[in-house]
Amino acid sequence: MKKVKRRANAALLIALLLVAGLGVYIARLARDGGAWAGYFTGGTPGGTIIDRSGAVLYDSEDGSVSYAADAATRLACYHLVGDGMGNIRTGALRQFRDRLTGYSIVSGTSSGKTLRLTVDSSLNAAAYNALAGRNGAVMLMNYQTGEILCMVSAPADDPANPSGNPADGTYINKCLSASFVPGSVFKLVTLAAAIENMPDLFERSFWCEGSAVVGGAVLNCTGSHGSQTIEQALANSCNCAFGAIALELGADTLAEYAEKLGFTQELSLDGITIPAGKFDKAGEGSIGLAWSGIGQYNDLVVPYALVRYVSAVANGGSVYEPTLLGHGSLDRETELLGSDTAARIAEMMNYNVQNAYGGQWTFPGLNVSAKTGTAEVGDGTSHAWMTGFLNDANHPYAFVVLVENAGGGLTNAGPIANTLLQAAVAAGA
Repeated sequence: MKKVKRRANAALLIALLLVAGLGVYIARLARDGGAWAGYFTGGTPGGTIIDRSGAVLYDSEDGSVSYAADAATRLACYHLVGDGMGNIRTGALRQFRDRLTGYSIVSGTSSGKTLRLTVDSSLNAAAYNALAGRNGAVMLMNYQTGEILCMVSAPADDPANPSGNPADGTYINKCLSASFVPGSVFKLVTLAAAIENMPDLFERSFWCEGSAVVGGAVLNCTGSHGSQTIEQALANSCNCAFGAIALELGADTLAEYAEKLGFTQELSLDGITIPAGKFDKAGEGSIGLAWSGIGQYNDLVVPYALVRYVSAVANGGSVYEPTLLGHGSLDRETELLGSDTAARIAEMMNYNVQNAYGGQWTFPGLNVSAKTGTAEVGDGTSHAWMTGFLNDANHPYAFVVLVENAGGGLTNAGPIANTLLQAAVAAGA
C-alpha cells in the first residue's frame, strides 16, 4: 500500500510540474510569441514602419525588404529602426516585431502591419547632420505628451548597404543603452536635492576663488567667481559652490535623489529596458563626494534618463513617460519633483541661457532653458553636453545632446541643440 501511495504522489508531482511548465510556456508565448513567430518565419519581419508624418522607414513584402529611399535618413534612423541582422537591440525591428507581424496568441501571425512611430525622420536627419561625423546621442521629446520626436545615435550604419567593418559603438543606441560621465549637467540633480533639503539656499552666498581644498585634495573650478547666489553659481557652473553643497547634503541624500529622479534605476521605454546609471557614495567630507555632486567621480548617466528628468522640470515636476509608439491617452504620468522645486529649477535654467549662454545669440527667436556640461573622461578629453527645454506652449520640446570627446558643452553641444530646436519649431512636430 505504501508503494502505491508513493507512486501516486510521484505521479501527482509530475502532473503538477507539467501543469506549471505549461503555464510558464503560455505566459512566455503571450509575452514573446510575436518575436518567436518572426524568428521562426525567418529574416526580417513583414510589415511597414513609418514615421509620424508617414514617411516609410522600412517595408517588407513577400520577402523583399527596403528601407528609406534617402541614404541620409537611413543613417539617421538606423538605431530607431534597426537592421535586417538584428544588430540593434533597441531597434523597432526587434522590439516591436509582434506589432509588425500582426501576431496574435489566438490566431498566430497574419499579414504584415503598419507601425507608426512618434519620431520625425526629418528631425533625425537634422540632428545626425549636425553631429557632423562625431559620435554621440541626441534626443528631443514633447514634454506635454511624452512623444519622442528625435532619437539619434552615432556612429551609425546604412541598413540597406551594411558595412563589413563598422566603427566601434555602431550597434549601440547611445540614447538608450549607454551611460556616460555627465559632468555639470548632473548639477541639476544636486540642485534639486539642495532646494528640498537646504531651507536657506536662496538666501546664501557661495564663495569661489578658483579652487578649494577638500580632505587634503584640490577641487578645481572653471573660474574665480567670488561671492555668488545659487542662481549665479549654476550659471557659472561653479564647482566650488556645488562641491560645498554636495558635502553638506551628504552621499546618502545625493544617492537618494539620483535614484528617485531616475538616474540610477532601470527604466523602460515601451517595453525596452533602459539600464541604470551609476552614483557611488563617496566618504563623508571627501574630495570624491564633492566631485560626485558636480557630475564627476564615478557618476554615469544614460542620455534617456536626462531628457526624461528635464521634461519633468519643464512640465511642473511630472513626466509623461516617454514613448515611441504613442500613449493613446495621457495616463502614464510620473511625479519626479514637487511643483515648486521644478519651477525654481526651470527659472534658474532660463537664467543660465540669458546670462551665461548668449541668449538670443545662441538660440535666435527661441526661449530656452538649459544646462551645459563639460565632462572630463580621464583621457585628456571631455564629453560635451547640453540639456534643457523650450518655454513655448506651442512647441513643448525637451532635449539632450551629447557629443563624445568633443570639449566644451556650450561650444560643441549648443549649436546642435539650436539646429534641432529650430528644425522642430519650423516643422511644428
